[in-house]
Amino acid sequence: MKITILGTAHPYRGGLAVYNERLARECQAEGHDVEIKTFTLQYPKFLFPGKTQFSDEMAPEDLKIERCLNSINPFNWLKVGRKIRKERPDILIIKFWLPYMAPCLGTVARIVKRNGVTKVVSILDNLIPHEKRFGDRLLAGYFCGGADRFVAMSESVLADIDLFDKHKPRRLCPHPLYDNFGAPVSRSEACERLGLDPTDKILLSFGLIRDYKGLDWLLKAFASIEERKGVKLVVAGEFYSDGAKYHQLARSLNIDDEVIWKTEFVPDSDVKYYFCAADLIVQPYKTATQSGVTQIAYHFEKPMLVTRVGGLSEIVPDGKVGYSVEPSPEAVADALRRFLKDTPDFTEGIREEKRKYSWKNMVEAVKG
Repeated sequence: MKITILGTAHPYRGGLAVYNERLARECQAEGHDVEIKTFTLQYPKFLFPGKTQFSDEMAPEDLKIERCLNSINPFNWLKVGRKIRKERPDILIIKFWLPYMAPCLGTVARIVKRNGVTKVVSILDNLIPHEKRFGDRLLAGYFCGGADRFVAMSESVLADIDLFDKHKPRRLCPHPLYDNFGAPVSRSEACERLGLDPTDKILLSFGLIRDYKGLDWLLKAFASIEERKGVKLVVAGEFYSDGAKYHQLARSLNIDDEVIWKTEFVPDSDVKYYFCAADLIVQPYKTATQSGVTQIAYHFEKPMLVTRVGGLSEIVPDGKVGYSVEPSPEAVADALRRFLKDTPDFTEGIREEKRKYSWKNMVEAVKG
């Protein structure tokens, strides 16, 4: 098949780029002709909360990536839509994650499908965003009108499709493993690379820091643990919200010396060191659909602590691969106490569970 993926890819950085590039490789491995069409402008600078949108890493040599799409220029949407329509791919894959992108991606989709050949398949991160804004539902509805079928990565997002469309085909396929961050390294090597003490127990909060991800809950939970000697909380990821309030909270809780702040964007080449150094990956989200962090943890076979919001509990069965708890600082603290007291070995459960999350399953879901 001829497959075009429209969305984030190198030179842009982050989980969306990682996902689209990994999906393209899986499609190529199955013998399909694959091209990614990415942005010339993804977000205007004033709308982007981080320091830079761009990766410092080398462009992948095994993928065909064309920069052509401008997210804020309607004339460009028409041009790109006509170009892809003329190229006549069998499938146009669009990963949808934010209502802001709906006019751009929805317009291109509508133009492309007029060729009578191309089917537009959307892989849905979210339809209702975690940080809600006026007009979100109107924009998401516009995007859904341009798709032919949907692939949802969690039950909650699958249910949300009915808010916008009750008839188009849809499938559930969980977020596949992020297995493209390299092979595991020893814990001692990982700790040395990051400047951590390998004799400490390390709790890891990983990923871009937004308010809905519950870092404040984690700090409060960590502070409430009576015995924290030899335990460190590593917060790794760039602030996409006000970082000062989190630092102030840690100081007010008298835990600032026990929290290791590594709040710069973590390049792909360093991801393995954080996960291989960690004893437990903690995601105390206040809202969620699914998370790429859990799929990195599965790859490196690390236990997880998540809250029962969105689809997180679907992929982190309580007691088998870690802990799935009610969304509150108190419930997070109780699970942390249990882990630090007993340090159970979840390895066999993780190895069994991770078999479900293959990229081959995702490609099959996309192909319908």
